[in-house]
Amino acid sequence: MAMNTPGPGVGDPRREDRHGYGQQGPNRGGPQQHQDWWGTTTLRHHHPAPARTQGHPLHPVWNQPPPRRRGVLNILLVIAAALVVAGVLLLLSLSLGPSAFLLCGILALVPLAICLLGLRWIDRWDPEPRGALLFAFLWGAGASVVVTLLLGTYVVELLGSALTTTSPEVIGPVLQAPLVEEFAKGLGVLILVYTRRSHFDGPVDGIVYAGTVAAGFAFTENILYFGSAVVESGNAGALVGVFILRGLFSPFAHVMFTSLLGFVLGFALSRGGGNGRILGAFVLGLLPAMAGHMLWNGGTLVLFNNFFLFYLVVQVPLFIAAVIAVVLLRRSERRLTEARLGDYAHAGWFTPEEVRMLATRPGRSQALAWAQSVGAKNDMREFIRTGSRIAYTRQRMLGGRSDADYAAEERALLDEASRRRAKIFQLASAR
Repeated sequence: MAMNTPGPGVGDPRREDRHGYGQQGPNRGGPQQHQDWWGTTTLRHHHPAPARTQGHPLHPVWNQPPPRRRGVLNILLVIAAALVVAGVLLLLSLSLGPSAFLLCGILALVPLAICLLGLRWIDRWDPEPRGALLFAFLWGAGASVVVTLLLGTYVVELLGSALTTTSPEVIGPVLQAPLVEEFAKGLGVLILVYTRRSHFDGPVDGIVYAGTVAAGFAFTENILYFGSAVVESGNAGALVGVFILRGLFSPFAHVMFTSLLGFVLGFALSRGGGNGRILGAFVLGLLPAMAGHMLWNGGTLVLFNNFFLFYLVVQVPLFIAAVIAVVLLRRSERRLTEARLGDYAHAGWFTPEEVRMLATRPGRSQALAWAQSVGAKNDMREFIRTGSRIAYTRQRMLGGRSDADYAAEERALLDEASRRRAKIFQLASAR
């Protein structure tokens, strides 16, 4: 890792970069530009990285005017969602009784922890704002449950009238539940699109937000199911059975369904566009989310008579496919970071060694270990985080996004990276 002083030829299109980090213009995209969901945006919206000049004044990111109106709105949304969750949990406590509610709540924390750890693993490369994730969870645990309860009865009646020959046992769990629940959860993801749009960089972000909404919904639903097992049976055996099936065998069920919607929304946002594209992607994304939910709920009612056979033949392969898809998307994020930061390396903001450090997991780990030895771990962590934000800000610009002043954000982040680098060297030289 070294300070950058651009030499002669920086920014010259004839200059060859032996490290492979040269800027890609409209006619220079290599094969890597076409491998991922973000590749073609580079070709459609070429935007050269600003050249680093030695005399350019630094303006730290905290000197930029904060988006007060949007910040207040986000706080109000979190407060409102938290109040709804408190109301829902209070009703469940009154319905089940304090002792049963406490027991079921503790049990519901187990699958919730499994889901949140999985989502944290997905989100490790470019973490989303904690406030946005908090709202996502609260919406899922409260507001989506309320919407489901309010619409559920009406949808059952409509489906019963339209499908007179279909058994009520099929209409409820196989048709009504997927339709209403995925719509209710999806509304929370849609709100995040409009309030946190600048943080939706692609499919992985959509999966993280949608999965967090779904994890919150599953948490409240599990309390309800566990409580029903206690109240209806009056013995611990039924509760243990429901806990094993829902909490240990299929904790990611809701996360998988709603993540399909998040994937579609994230992909659409990465392509730019206005409300028409967003709403179209929302409707389109609901279709696979609802279909997956219907398959999951209807497997033992329509397709299989044995739960364990259905679990091994359908549920386990679907989960494995979801994990493989997420791994591939995470690799795509790494390649995106490398490609976009390579543009800035050509312009003199980073060295090729820094790009490799910022764009690989081993590189980040080694950098953090070295920084810890010189007392600069926090600054190195912020340097890495800022590098990721720079890469994704540039990708938004290349994708034609116009929902924020990304040019100003780019300049502020580049200045912040330079300041962090200087601070790290200052701490290291003092040792």
